[in-house]
Amino acid sequence: MGAERQKAPALGAEDLCCRYREPDVAALVGVTLGLESGELVALMGASGAGKTTLLKCLNRVIPSFESAALSGRVAVGGRWLEREGIRDLAGEVGMLFQDFEAQLFSTDVAREVAFGVEQLGVETDEARKRVEWALSAVGLAGLSRRDPSTLSGGQKQRVAVAALLAMRPRAMLLDEPATDLDPQGRGEVYETLGRLRSQGLAILSVEHEVESVLGADAILLMRGGRIVASGRPGEIASRVELFEEAGVRPFELARLFRSLGLEGLALSAEEAASAIKRAGWKAAEEDGAGEQMRAQGRLVSLEGVSFRYEGGEVALREVSFTIREGEFVALVGRNGTGKTTLAKQINGLLRPGSGRVIWRGRELATMPRREIAASVGYVFQNPDHQLFAPTLFEEVAFGPRNFGLGGAALRRRVEEAIAAVGLEGLEDKDPFWLSKGERQRLAIASVISLDPEMLILDEPTTGLDYRQALEIMRLLERLNRQGRTVVMITHSPWLVAGYAGRVLVMEEGELRWEGAPKEFLLREELLARAGFEMPPVAAVSRRLGSRAVTVEELVGKLKKQEGVDREK
Repeated sequence: MGAERQKAPALGAEDLCCRYREPDVAALVGVTLGLESGELVALMGASGAGKTTLLKCLNRVIPSFESAALSGRVAVGGRWLEREGIRDLAGEVGMLFQDFEAQLFSTDVAREVAFGVEQLGVETDEARKRVEWALSAVGLAGLSRRDPSTLSGGQKQRVAVAALLAMRPRAMLLDEPATDLDPQGRGEVYETLGRLRSQGLAILSVEHEVESVLGADAILLMRGGRIVASGRPGEIASRVELFEEAGVRPFELARLFRSLGLEGLALSAEEAASAIKRAGWKAAEEDGAGEQMRAQGRLVSLEGVSFRYEGGEVALREVSFTIREGEFVALVGRNGTGKTTLAKQINGLLRPGSGRVIWRGRELATMPRREIAASVGYVFQNPDHQLFAPTLFEEVAFGPRNFGLGGAALRRRVEEAIAAVGLEGLEDKDPFWLSKGERQRLAIASVISLDPEMLILDEPTTGLDYRQALEIMRLLERLNRQGRTVVMITHSPWLVAGYAGRVLVMEEGELRWEGAPKEFLLREELLARAGFEMPPVAAVSRRLGSRAVTVEELVGKLKKQEGVDREK
């Protein structure tokens, strides 16, 4: 059938090419895809693969607002677009941008969600119903009167998703709609998107975590501006090497099957455990030894710390714990449970309403801010909130220069910090020409240039692809081995399993549990408190009678029974 007579999909592209003018980069090369009404498709790939560019082409942000040379064609709502611009598609295509905070501007959540609906001319009663439904769908039903600026990053992201849902578009383009959400919140978002399929929406969603999109109709994998693979999740998720080459973290159970020489793939822990048993593998006897934590001196202690934001709810309630020198601590909990507020108590950005923070035997509130800043480094969830200098060198030099360092000593300190994060050769670049992962590393460099004893990072891997996340975590691991204490706020179970030495669980502003990562990741009631789900490998391990939480650990604990052939 000729191209002119070919039926247009609900959302799609045909031989789409896009080349930016500044910088001169080919972002899309011959991309063809088609989604029908009621389909949910996940788009995956490393940063720079072309995912965001594709979304912007599909809703006409490119070329309406961003200069680029385009060829090929785009389909929306079952018709091939010709001269339509972005305003012609209002109400038909909703888009959640990666920088979702830039989409929020209203003074309360309900008005934010209602804004787009009102621009479509929807009657007041119907608009109110849509707002209530959308907020309920993303788990924010009780926050309709809150100022969006007072919400956590994950809550803000839910508001942005709700604003799209309320408009009832025919197609939705989502650039990492769940990146700042806890795992259960992430699952709820995709469950909501899955339900929307029954209403006829075509949904294309950029995602970094394979586990989140196993219920999608298809996964498209991009690399170098091209779609290099596509298929149903159960088929494509088994191709570990393909995902690794594309810079995407492979599905844990696929890595496990590959390591054990098993064919095929199981999508659930129960199926995986059964297949492993049938293949003749069994867990070695556990030695029963508990995880040991070496004795270390106290660095910081919180004693009955409570905090309430002005005009808001209590954010912290009687929180007490101690962090010792050289620890790597994961601070976990659902969105809005006080994790960031707690971290800001430790570095003095906020002071307790009651209780005390003790730093090396001294009350933090009595210490000069200059001394606190030199002792505790803080990296914000969004690195752009702390970058301001015209060049990388000046960004990293700002802190030590203000502490009196100059000349050759300053240059040496800056060069060491930049080298530590792998940004050598970029010293004269504008920070905002860097990728998100590079800006994250720059923010860390600007903090470690002060040589702090403790480093606090709020979601250090949010919005990063797998390769970038590994770079950040290997850097933190190296800094920790060198003696720095690291506190990491995270929603990623694989980061807790692979890097943390202790876990603090926050729930409703209270510290509800602290202990070893393995105890946390293998106990469903603890995971539920933190909004986590048990990692697939940990769930398989429990069914096999073991206590492993990573692929490598489980493979090391399994042994092949004599006389049992592997399953073909």
